[in-house]
Parts: sequence; structure tokens; C-alpha cells
Amino acid sequence: DSHRMTPITEVEGRRLALSNLEKVLYPATGFTKGEVLHYYATAADVLLPHLRDRAVSFLRYPDGPEGQVFFAKNVPPGTPDWVTTAEVPRSEGPSRMVLVQDLASLMWAANLVTEFHTHQWLVDSPDEADRLVLDLDPGPPATVVECCEVALWLRERLAADGIEAYPKTAGSKGLHLLAAVRGASSDQVSEYAKQLAVEAERAMPRLALHRMTRTLRPGKVFVDWSQNAARKTTATPYTLRARARPLVSAPVTWSE
Repeated sequence: DSHRMTPITEVEGRRLALSNLEKVLYPATGFTKGEVLHYYATAADVLLPHLRDRAVSFLRYPDGPEGQVFFAKNVPPGTPDWVTTAEVPRSEGPSRMVLVQDLASLMWAANLVTEFHTHQWLVDSPDEADRLVLDLDPGPPATVVECCEVALWLRERLAADGIEAYPKTAGSKGLHLLAAVRGASSDQVSEYAKQLAVEAERAMPRLALHRMTRTLRPGKVFVDWSQNAARKTTATPYTLRARARPLVSAPVTWSE
């Protein structure tokens, strides 16, 4: 009914129109848009620190994962003036991107139905990477269990260089490893991450792989080091994913 009012919600003093709350976004489980918004409101305290001061790419799926799924990197039309934006370097020239700095901005962005993806650098220092990411991607019949084996090896290898790694689920099949780094460019971190992937393959030739070659993938874990490139983004910890079920890219402990 076109005359139904969109409820206006006040979030930290900002007025937000949150729309289509009854819409089922995940048909496999009946999870609605209202539940998506509730999840983000509940997870905000742990999610926001991972978004803050990073330009965000939105992977939008307004009609659910089976509908159209598209990346929105520039500031979307209709963005409220109180949402922080910043000019960031991109290969095609500088562009304005959104920063999700607070709960109101998070709820505004969540209402667009989005996966949150960020770069491995802060918007104030785009020339310096502040974290390293390794995306462990299993080729069936390998599963997340094989990813865990590779992750444990990488944890030791990084520790040998004084770097502490933290695992999270990809929110699909695999596992991501994140580590804080300082004083290096994205190119240097990429080079180092590639070296780690090569060493992992050398140490576990039946398990790990540093090249994406499809024919080599079955039964192995591809150690994707490429997301350290300055232009690349990775799914943020605690983001929902546009998959058949409402899965989250969830931090896990090493004992898990």
C-alpha cells in the first residue's frame, strides 16, 4: 500500500526512515529485513570499531541474495548530510566514499541492505596498510576444517615474525586471518602475504595453494593474499553475508 508510512526511528538523535521491515531477505530461513536491522543494532558495539575511519564498499542485496547483488563504492544518492564521507584515492581518480563512524550511520547503511567491506588502510593514511589479511578458501571436498589446519600453520609462521593473527569465519565456506601491521605500504604487505602463501604451500603441498588456478583447487586451501592490494576490500568482521542463509563473518578463538 503506497500510503503506508515508513516508520521514522530516532537513532542517537538522528531521524531515520527504516523501510520494508517485514520483507523476507533470506527465504531459506525466513529472516526479514527487520531482523537484519536488529542484528546490526545489537552487534554495533563490536562491529563499529572495525568500520571506523575506513572507507566502506557496500555490497548491496536489496532483494535478498537471490536478487540483484552489486557493489556500491561511491557515496549513494540520498546519503544524509550527517553521514561522514571522505575523498579516497582510486585507480580511476579520487572519489568520495562513506565512513560508517557511528550507530546512526550504521543503521542508515544497514537499511540499504548491505555487506560491509573495507580496505586494509585508514582513510587518513591511505599510503600505509595497518593490517594484513589472508583469505583461506577451500576447494571442495576441502572444508573449513582444512582451512583451520592451514590457519594454525600461518599463525605460527606470523608469530615467528612477531605478528599476532586473529581468525574469523568468512561467513561462507572459508576462514579469514587478520593481523595488525605498522609502517608498510599495501604493496609491501602484499609482497609479504604472497611470500607467506608460497611458504605455506611449500610446507603443506597436499593442503595449501598460493595460486588461484582452478584446476589445482579441488581438495586444497587457496591462501588468497591478493586482498592486501590498496584497492581491494575484505568483508568486515561481524558483517552479514549475501548468502542463502543469514551467515556472519564471525571472529573465532584459536581454541575454537
